[in-house]
Amino acid sequence: MNREDVTDLIVQAKVKKGLKWADVATKVGLSKEWVTAACLGQMTLNAEQAALIGDIFDLPDEARLWLQEVPYKGSLPTSVPTDPLIYRFYELISVYGTTFKALIHEEFGDGIMSAIDFKMDLQREPHAAGDRVSIVMSGKFLPYKTY
Repeated sequence: MNREDVTDLIVQAKVKKGLKWADVATKVGLSKEWVTAACLGQMTLNAEQAALIGDIFDLPDEARLWLQEVPYKGSLPTSVPTDPLIYRFYELISVYGTTFKALIHEEFGDGIMSAIDFKMDLQREPHAAGDRVSIVMSGKFLPYKTY
């Protein structure tokens, strides 16, 4: 068994049980965004979190241990995504990446937005022309240091 096998077990159990990620997150007591990332193999769970996830998805003991291992982050199978939804994020960065960079540097200086000290909130926004996806990302600014 490896971490990818555990992700497969979780997704299979989620489908079989008819669970929603938001419901799983409520049981764990953390955001749906972080819990989903953890269940999909991108975050490390502590023993208590791994036990909760293990109980929710009826995972074997070995799988619960794998949930506590630091994963290899980055789960896309290709450098340019082929899934249409994920590709739109790639497109968004291709079109607006230089704008993000220019505005962040202008506002904060030379540095990056952390993906480690980071949070995200994804919500459905009702709209007369069709519901909208609202994603708010907040990452700590990390300036480059002089040495």
